[in-house]
Amino acid sequence: MEIIALRGKLYGINRIFSRERGPRMFRRFVLPLFFALLLAVSANAEIKPEVILEGLKCPTGVAVQPETGIVYVSESAASQIIRVVDGKAEVVVKEFPQDEYGKGPTYLMGPLGLAFMDKNHLVVGDGSQKDGEEVVRVYHIDEIGDGGVKADMGKKTNPLKPSDDVPGEGNFYGVAIDQEAIYVTSNGDDKKGWIARCPLEMDGLGELARFIPTKDVVQVDAPAAIAISPRREIVVGQMGEINDAKDSLLTFYDQKSKKLLLSLPTDLHDIVGLAYSPKTGRLYAVDYSWADPKQGGLYRLDATRRDGKQAINATKLLDLDQPTAMAFNADGELYITEFANGDGKAEGKDPATGKLLKIAEGL
Repeated sequence: MEIIALRGKLYGINRIFSRERGPRMFRRFVLPLFFALLLAVSANAEIKPEVILEGLKCPTGVAVQPETGIVYVSESAASQIIRVVDGKAEVVVKEFPQDEYGKGPTYLMGPLGLAFMDKNHLVVGDGSQKDGEEVVRVYHIDEIGDGGVKADMGKKTNPLKPSDDVPGEGNFYGVAIDQEAIYVTSNGDDKKGWIARCPLEMDGLGELARFIPTKDVVQVDAPAAIAISPRREIVVGQMGEINDAKDSLLTFYDQKSKKLLLSLPTDLHDIVGLAYSPKTGRLYAVDYSWADPKQGGLYRLDATRRDGKQAINATKLLDLDQPTAMAFNADGELYITEFANGDGKAEGKDPATGKLLKIAEGL
């Protein structure tokens, strides 16, 4: 692979196998994996996160509002979305229904993934109802007054209901937004592992539909993290089985053709968050590590080659206690949510152990 770094923008050229015709041929495409060349910050440099909020109940999503830099968090087990104002939590959306998720322990789930469509529109992935009933919601921030609004006040997509032998979809954990569509990871049909897509239309939201059956493609369970690369590929963190060690994949899909461009093992347990640094273009991941919470952390994913093939080197930058989501602001500061109950000392389905952390710019 040839990598060129120019004025902070990174351009990668990769060759992958094409099956378009004849024997296997090489096809060229641009892959937006960053290259860590003369790192500004050593992988061994000590990173000290700042605790912005604590005592949260299962925070599962985080997003930064464009222009204002205000941070929003989905406090899932509390059935609400909050934002940070003057260092304190302010309720924005409240009274979500609740469902449950997990295998020893089990947690209450409400709102999940968050992302901003623009300054005024917050997109929320639903985890608060039964599969086949959950939707993607959109809230107009300017219409939210003191005390917040009820969950059912936002606009919403259609649910992905069951039909014949197709299960209903739900648990829209990760949310990513491109120019033309909203993408969400879903975990209703475990045999398919769908990425769902909702087109953005002139008069609002289009129809939410099943888009890419990731498990059919990569033979690994549970798409969780999702991002849009600088070159507009769909980037997915395939979590894998929560009881299996180090089976997570990093995958890239073409938005138009839905084709898998690249799938790489990461040597991580459960990737649940992905984000590109707006300053360096580097890609970062958080690993929840369900089976062994002591292995959870923040990782930088570096492009490398092994035995002549494209590969990933995952460098651990920080130990984290059950991290769940991540988002950069425009200045390159990174916000991370974590359950912080890896030792299980807080019993129950809604432990108030969660935190919102901030890491200073430099990643």
